[in-house]
Amino acid sequence: MQKNTRCVHSGTGKDPLTRGLNTPIFTSSSFEYLDTAENVYPRYFNVPNQKSVVEKLCALENAEDGLLFSSGMAAISTAMLAFLSSGDHVVLQKDIYGGTHHFVTAEFDRFGIEFTFVNNEAADIEKAVQKNTKIIYIETPSNPLLLVTDIAATAQIAQDNNALSVIDNTFATPINQNPMDLGIDIVTHSGTKYLGGHSDLCCGAVLTRRDLAGKIGATAANLGGSLNAMTCYLLERSLKTLGLRVDKHNRNAQIMAEHLQKDACIQKVFYPGLENHPGHATAKKQMRGFGGMLAFELKSPAPDRFLKNLQVITPALSLGGVETIICSPATTSHQKITAAERAELGITDNTLRLSVGIEDPEDLIADIDRALSN
Repeated sequence: MQKNTRCVHSGTGKDPLTRGLNTPIFTSSSFEYLDTAENVYPRYFNVPNQKSVVEKLCALENAEDGLLFSSGMAAISTAMLAFLSSGDHVVLQKDIYGGTHHFVTAEFDRFGIEFTFVNNEAADIEKAVQKNTKIIYIETPSNPLLLVTDIAATAQIAQDNNALSVIDNTFATPINQNPMDLGIDIVTHSGTKYLGGHSDLCCGAVLTRRDLAGKIGATAANLGGSLNAMTCYLLERSLKTLGLRVDKHNRNAQIMAEHLQKDACIQKVFYPGLENHPGHATAKKQMRGFGGMLAFELKSPAPDRFLKNLQVITPALSLGGVETIICSPATTSHQKITAAERAELGITDNTLRLSVGIEDPEDLIADIDRALSN
């Protein structure tokens, strides 16, 4: 089946009672256990609504198995902690989601886990690998500057060094990019973003091979970050339109990026769909679409003034919804990173991250032009 057909049909649970078209919502937290193959319990990640969504996501990511979590950070942290012990080492690219960066710097030391942040070039990643490296972690396109990392090269480096490769695929979505097809071992998503897509859910997902999913599941049951049946249902509903939404996000973001790079008030635009983006060639090789996220650096006016002048686009946290929202990474997603670390990454106080929605792009352009001129 093609992507949109998988979005609609994969994983849908049958309703033998009413023959309804949607997966029923199984609200029980207690299940009978006599004469069953396994004990079913929400914290064990095996209730019907969880399984239905995992099956759909596996079909979209070409994975064998996976788990749903109560947040993207629960997915990321559990996926890593399932394979790390004291004395192990992790290589991570520098330009990643601020929450992931903070998790590593705040928690790994007290667990005795070593880590190295590197540039996203394959040569830098390979150079940082040590004998005790257990995980290589990347995010592409990255948050917030849309850096593009060579997925296949990273996966090969991990394989050559008996390490696991883990990727945050949130910005790309399974519609634009399938890292497991390029050799990645574990794919994570903040489902709060494009998978949910309507700014009303908080969830996460891990997709991988069946053997790795079993190990992650054992740790996940101890950490307890499972997802309730109602949110699973809402997530499954949203996934049915993922392909349609992402196609529109892709088109709108390309239009917005091309417009912004012509504006004298804009210092620089970060979007892999632009030919002058340093990762454009790699993005074309491993992505089917360039995504709905972009960033730009203002020359003028001041960021706060610009943001307050917007009327259609909303300054807000998070990303990936049907509405266009904008934020300053320095005061939101990357606030917990020091100013020096942000400067090293190239995130300035004038850097703004734009999550382009599905509105008519002419209205978005007019809103930005008006805000820049006031």
